[in-house]
Amino acid sequence: MEIIKGGVTAAKGFCAAGLNAGIKNNEKKDMAMVYSEKPCVTAGTFTTNKVFAAPVKWDKDIVANSPFAQAVVVNSGVANACTGKEGDDACAAEAKAVSEALQVPESAVLVASTGVIGAQLPMDKICAGIKELPKKLGSSLEHGTLAAEAIMTTDTVDKQVAVQIEVGGKTVTVGGMCKGAGMIHPNMATMLCFVTTDACIKKDALQKMTKAIVSDTFNMISVDGDTSTNDTVLVLANGMAENDIITEDSKDYQTFYDALFYVLRELSKKIAGDGEGCTCLFEVQVKNAAAKEQAKVLAKSIVTSSLTKAAIFGHDANWGRILCAMGYSGADLEPEKVDIYFESEAGKLKIVENGKATDYSEEKATEILSKNPVIAIADVKMGNEEATAWGCDLTFDYVKINADYRS
Repeated sequence: MEIIKGGVTAAKGFCAAGLNAGIKNNEKKDMAMVYSEKPCVTAGTFTTNKVFAAPVKWDKDIVANSPFAQAVVVNSGVANACTGKEGDDACAAEAKAVSEALQVPESAVLVASTGVIGAQLPMDKICAGIKELPKKLGSSLEHGTLAAEAIMTTDTVDKQVAVQIEVGGKTVTVGGMCKGAGMIHPNMATMLCFVTTDACIKKDALQKMTKAIVSDTFNMISVDGDTSTNDTVLVLANGMAENDIITEDSKDYQTFYDALFYVLRELSKKIAGDGEGCTCLFEVQVKNAAAKEQAKVLAKSIVTSSLTKAAIFGHDANWGRILCAMGYSGADLEPEKVDIYFESEAGKLKIVENGKATDYSEEKATEILSKNPVIAIADVKMGNEEATAWGCDLTFDYVKINADYRS
């Protein structure tokens, strides 16, 4: 697998664009479009919040029932959530406008929104943007970056990843972009993710691997414990690499799985590391658990602990907060067996052995915790399973950003 520069335009046959449609009432880009020259098989996973946005309802139906998709249109600034029938009608109107602009079926159009909940989409601006976006479509890295910037809300950087692999002698590319910085919690978050690939793959195989990978990537990140209304991961495969079709039983299934896993994992980490107001990515590894689910529950409990996140911000090796978070997680645990380490580019330090503090150096611990990223490792010594979760530190700026989000 080769890591390359790029995002949604890296794969053959995909174009993208981003522009300012005036939705945010400022100069920032707020609409994006992704388009494939050829129809795509699609896969998707969506928010588990029972309060879900109109675009989530629309996309679920397209992924489940449409034979293919060919375009995605995204806006930032307004979430189109809690908007009733008017919100549903807005999705249909967007699909119709894209259909007319690109000459694709309405059933081949996916839509997504992110931003303030409860506000109706300004459809005059949305439709004007949809008419303009096709004129700006392009397949360069720059075009992909414009799209990645247009879907940002409180993100501080655009988020893109791309890789290439060999499948049956053909070069296959997988690239993606995402957004997300707040209202981020396991079971997905206020995050949108769009992945494109020129692989030739069966829809059921793509859906199966997407669901499994999201479980170990996007569902293992947390910034603030809030699960959003708009979470969406969409994967589009147009088959233009002309490889032998990948099925669940083919020898190339795992090769493509690993590439998609890498892209989704790295995008997940980019979201966690860009958490609102954060200063560092906080990674939690749980080792030697008795079961995978036990490891995941423990890792997520640590990474979501506000007290632990605050200690990371303060570069304080307050290991008791980690052990406490493990204890209230609900997972089986034998505290007297647990070892805890902190690790970063400054080194690795065991701070707890068999549930008790080691004679560690506070100065060295502070040095390790002053770097970015910071890794906490909890060895529970109960088996051979492991899991990793990602989050960030909790800072003063998180409150400042969210206290006046709508203004």
